[in-house]
Amino acid sequence: MSLEEEINKRRTFGIISHPDAGKTTLTEKLLLFGGAIQSAGAVKSNKIKKAATSDFMEIEKQRGISVATSVMAFNYKDTKINILDTPGHKDFAEDTYRTLTAVDSVIMVIDCANGVEAQTKKLMEVCRMRNTPVIVFINKMDREGQDAFDLLDEIENTLDIKVRPLSWPIGIGATFKGVYNMHEKHLNLFDSNKTKIEQDIVSIKNLDDPALTDKIGEQAADKLREDVELIEGVYDEFDEEKYKSGEIAPVFFGSALNNFGVQELLDTFIKIAPFPRSRETNVKVVNPTDKDFSGFIFKIHANLDPKHRDRIAFLRICSGKFERNKFYQHVRIDKKVRFNNPTSFMAQDKSVIDEAFPGDVIGLYDTGNFKIGDTLTEGENMEFQGIPSFSPEIFKELINKDPMKTKQLEKGIQQLTDEGVAQLFIQQPGNRKIVGTVGELQFEVIQYRLKHEYGASAEFQPKNFHKACWMTSDNDEKIDEFARRKAQYIAKDKDDNYVFLAQTAFLLQSAEADYPEITFHTTSEFKRAIA
Repeated sequence: MSLEEEINKRRTFGIISHPDAGKTTLTEKLLLFGGAIQSAGAVKSNKIKKAATSDFMEIEKQRGISVATSVMAFNYKDTKINILDTPGHKDFAEDTYRTLTAVDSVIMVIDCANGVEAQTKKLMEVCRMRNTPVIVFINKMDREGQDAFDLLDEIENTLDIKVRPLSWPIGIGATFKGVYNMHEKHLNLFDSNKTKIEQDIVSIKNLDDPALTDKIGEQAADKLREDVELIEGVYDEFDEEKYKSGEIAPVFFGSALNNFGVQELLDTFIKIAPFPRSRETNVKVVNPTDKDFSGFIFKIHANLDPKHRDRIAFLRICSGKFERNKFYQHVRIDKKVRFNNPTSFMAQDKSVIDEAFPGDVIGLYDTGNFKIGDTLTEGENMEFQGIPSFSPEIFKELINKDPMKTKQLEKGIQQLTDEGVAQLFIQQPGNRKIVGTVGELQFEVIQYRLKHEYGASAEFQPKNFHKACWMTSDNDEKIDEFARRKAQYIAKDKDDNYVFLAQTAFLLQSAEADYPEITFHTTSEFKRAIA
């Protein structure tokens, strides 16, 4: 099969939502309909003991939330689908932002009762930065919630994007009976089944079919006909190109938990979702069809399998063909590297692959060579752009509670901060470790993982800092002078760059005024350009 044919078979997308909108459940049901798994387990269901397929870290199973990005691949109707299930919790937004650089489109899950929530708005802003195509799945229609038309208005007004329903719910809550697929002009009615696909599906080809009234009742049938007529009159015809340019969001309704509406979403998705897209580098725009291989690291995860203490870097392939055991250029360290066991993922299940193509996300076993944002190429020196990174908002000092496990603690905090869940700053004297995050939950996860994956006991003491600012200047002496004068507020990051830990916004402004020769960066993105 040619490179172009392989590219056209692939769809790589992320699933995003506010916490508890049902994102991880939808992910599982897509795998279920795709035949990748045979039964699904609700994350918080006591009756079903199997934890959600994509939540494999122990702390996720305990809390019922996703705190790490999961990568899953499966084949459906001759299409290779790569799903990146992202953390919904706001404290892990940075991981989600980085993941969105590795996808070509997004499915956004919205709870029909809660509508558009704070995290949904933030995630939509990130999609906007890259004009990422968005499909909306309005979930939990089997529960009481807002009117479907009101939800559409709220999405348009709050997220500032046009919408076009491609499926429509029949009732809501206790009266919910299924969904009408407006894109394909037929209706599928399902029996509620949380774990397996219902085999006995009634398919009604158009709304005038008398069987519609027989199945759902006269009142529900008349309401559905009225709603569809109104939609066709109010909303423009669905325009696939406008969707692909991020101007319009197709909307689907359903209940992921009970398998309503998921197949309509999946069948339409593989028809309209974009193929792997072009990516910008500091040298040129890379097209998927370029014959030379290139890709970038957007995530690193240590101890994916605690028994083997492995560390895996997740690579998004952007162009050419990746081949096992072939040497590639690691641009940042200017070194040739090769990989004996590149892996493909079905959640925590991994399989070794011999080749992969643009759009694919593969795992590379890493001994510490990779950092987030690193580029691999077939030889060309270029770096992919726009891997977002932010100044932390919360700072705490890491305190070792067991001096006998100092080495384990050092290794653990180094590896965990390499993953991008937090940033590490070293202060002198005494090599004091300051950990910065965007949310409190990250400290809980780090503490848990240090204990259970590295055997290191630690606690965190809050530090009163406003921002971490990296410093650059054409005059190195000015940075050295500033570092001497502000020694108690100076730290170094893991790349040995000076960082000013400003206590307040006023003190940061004062520093900028007193040292105009120094640029104070509130993002660490600049480091990749000078590393």
